[in-house]
Amino acid sequence: FSSVSNVPYIMSTAANGNDNKKFKGDVRGPSVPSRVLHIRKLPSDITETEVIGLGLPFGDVTNLLMLKAKNQAFLEMNSEEAAQNMVGYYSTVMPIIRHQPVFVQFSNHKELKTDNSPNQERAQAALRALSTSHVDTTVAAPSSVLRVVVDNLAYPVTLDALCQIFSKFGTVLRIIVFTKNSQFQALLQYPDGASAQAAKLSLDGQNIYNSCCTLRISFSKLTSLNVKYNNEKSRDFTRPDLPSGDSQPAIEHPAMAAAFTPGIISAAPYAGATHAFPPAFTIQPAGLTFPALPGALSSLSLPGATRLGFPHIPTGHCVLLVTNLNPEVSQLPQRVYGDVMRVKILFNNKENALVQMSDRTQAQLAMSHLNGYRLYGRNVRITLSKHTSVQLPREGHEDQGLTKNYSNSPLHRFKKPGSKNYSNIFPPSATLHLSNIPPSVSEEDLKMLFSSSGAVVKAFKFFQKDHKMALIQMSSVEEAIESLMEFHNHDLGENHHLRVSFSKSSI
Repeated sequence: FSSVSNVPYIMSTAANGNDNKKFKGDVRGPSVPSRVLHIRKLPSDITETEVIGLGLPFGDVTNLLMLKAKNQAFLEMNSEEAAQNMVGYYSTVMPIIRHQPVFVQFSNHKELKTDNSPNQERAQAALRALSTSHVDTTVAAPSSVLRVVVDNLAYPVTLDALCQIFSKFGTVLRIIVFTKNSQFQALLQYPDGASAQAAKLSLDGQNIYNSCCTLRISFSKLTSLNVKYNNEKSRDFTRPDLPSGDSQPAIEHPAMAAAFTPGIISAAPYAGATHAFPPAFTIQPAGLTFPALPGALSSLSLPGATRLGFPHIPTGHCVLLVTNLNPEVSQLPQRVYGDVMRVKILFNNKENALVQMSDRTQAQLAMSHLNGYRLYGRNVRITLSKHTSVQLPREGHEDQGLTKNYSNSPLHRFKKPGSKNYSNIFPPSATLHLSNIPPSVSEEDLKMLFSSSGAVVKAFKFFQKDHKMALIQMSSVEEAIESLMEFHNHDLGENHHLRVSFSKSSI
């Protein structure tokens, strides 16, 4: 994990939060995967529940050791694969708890052995309450239908997003979303009460985004949902044959019918927005069923995500501070996530730059997707700048070309409100999506082009029905980022300029 110090710590297998003498440094680096994770820089008032919440989206948490005096904790996952997925995810999206970034890395220990101290009793109680494997199935849940209220709706929340979050705890059979008393709500049905109980225990009170979109969950008095249409407001995953209707869900139960009012969510997430906020989730298309989320979370960016924290960007702030750049880098991959308006390399430190995006939504996307990634041998850090705009040099005052104005650049991908490019935003990956390929350009031509920079092409595939598009897999994510920066808008001849973006698929 790029943002974690290379000076790890190791504790006695019987250590506890008050036993600092047993907590000592280790000369080995945490490069070997382990199902035990070391979490640092925790807030001083952190709770056991919040720490466990960091791991729950990736699998069951089997043990916890809190070291509150050192603002650290050790978390044991049920499998090494779950731990690898957790470290991999948090290397791309910085987890933030109570407005404070925390750091996650592999521990040198292969398992945790904890004692019966009061600290550990609290940790074990929290584990029993939150882990899906510890849900008390002997106590029958009142209903398999949950009522979900989303408080503080700063960003739109979709039906599909809720399905992705709640599928972690069982198969979602049916779901209906609506507004009531100016609150965005949903009714969601599982096949059994145990799944509903597990979801309520884990998700109630959690935020979908940092400091907003809080889930308030209760058991519904309804025992079943009756859905007549499959659309953006209602869906029955057991009935793929249902018509889409007129986007108004048909509900026969009178209590449910009374709950609906026009307009679920405003299209704009904040005043003055010109387009809808692109969801932080990579949503799968609706299919016959919504299977439980795999441990790999391969198709989901953040279920239950307080904890996964997209730091909230205030209105009007769209300038990012990018640090630890290679001084020889002349461009940045931010354009994948929005339109770059201005860039300023800092005069006194050429490794740092200010980047002004078109709006705060795009700044949020760039920061959450790119922070921590390796670029030209360095792990780039991206944070919100205190500046609200990048100032251009005054007329007659040169700044050695350190400030660039790209506001009229032809390379902007998101000029049009509601641009379809928003639906093609994915985290950095080793596989790139290529488009606008002319008929005369072959697979060998493209492989040679992407190899010309010294990168290694591992696989290539044209789209079967459209040879204007292809997937190309590089040997690493770092190489893919650098290739995107170098070859996006490359002139392929015949008035075709290559379009390059990160792919959600692999070859």
